[in-house]
Amino acid sequence: MRHPARLGLALALALATAGCSTARPGPVAPPAAGSAALTSCGRPLSLAEPPQRAVALDQASTETLLELGLQERMAGTANLKTKIPARYRTAYASVPVIAPKIATGEQLRAAAPDFVVAGSADLLTKDRAGTREELGALKVPTFVSAVDCPQHNPAGRTPFDLLFSDYENLGTVFGVRQRAAALAAEQRAAVARARGAAAHAPGAASAERPTVVYLYSVFNGMPYVAGGTGLPSEMSRIVGARNAFDDVEEDWPEVTWEEVAERDPDIIVIGDLSERGRPGDSAAEKRATMTRHPVISRLPAVRDDRIIEVPGIELDPSVRSVHALGLLARGIKDLGHAR
Repeated sequence: MRHPARLGLALALALATAGCSTARPGPVAPPAAGSAALTSCGRPLSLAEPPQRAVALDQASTETLLELGLQERMAGTANLKTKIPARYRTAYASVPVIAPKIATGEQLRAAAPDFVVAGSADLLTKDRAGTREELGALKVPTFVSAVDCPQHNPAGRTPFDLLFSDYENLGTVFGVRQRAAALAAEQRAAVARARGAAAHAPGAASAERPTVVYLYSVFNGMPYVAGGTGLPSEMSRIVGARNAFDDVEEDWPEVTWEEVAERDPDIIVIGDLSERGRPGDSAAEKRATMTRHPVISRLPAVRDDRIIEVPGIELDPSVRSVHALGLLARGIKDLGHAR
């Protein structure tokens, strides 16, 4: 195991030069002996032994590691967007927070990591935590979620497939394959249940799929909705619906309320971001905005309260996303799949 102080010094010099499951998570047994070799987002990783000082650069990565019971092998976490769920709080309390928001290279190197996990590639840039090349030169492997790596993924793999492959690959890296496999199997079963619920919903046999607008946030009066490249489009397909903004090649594009009205969705899914605390984040505020809007208030989905609320953070890929999928499946079933 490399010496943390020496690694911290090496990181400081190099980065300064370059850029200036159902059970409550618990600690796992000591790491299994043996090396691991895999590819993450186009970059080969080779580890002689499981990491002992991993840093997760975002909340989704943090919660995945906690779900795998790896808190005792975490040297840091960063970029918390909402409150940690109750099931993870005890484990999370033992992990140092290296940055409340996006971590810088200086904050990362102070943690002396031997492995870095990121939910998105844009956290590993020169002006943030440092590039993968910079960290690789210092023998610090970096793992980027396959969900945020479309250019390196095989054709036909869904976002949920990629998310579950993350669990399995991290299980290989940390020597907790059995626990990771169980998590992936449990969540695959949750996806299957959601698909099955949609298949038996009233109107499911109809060729006309209900359209859904996913309202994530409202900023300066403008709505941000799910586009065609994000997880909600896959969620829609699973439950027999269609994302109304599937044709927009972005995860969360800013649109106008008039565009929402033109799409006239059968259902509106509100992402509740109350815990983030910004103006307009709560589900109640979003409902109020729509009911006050002179055009949106007249949409059948708003007028007839064809609205489903889910935790907003669960609409981005994470270990919690199958929970939002279940809420969506039940909500659409209850609404009857009919205009």
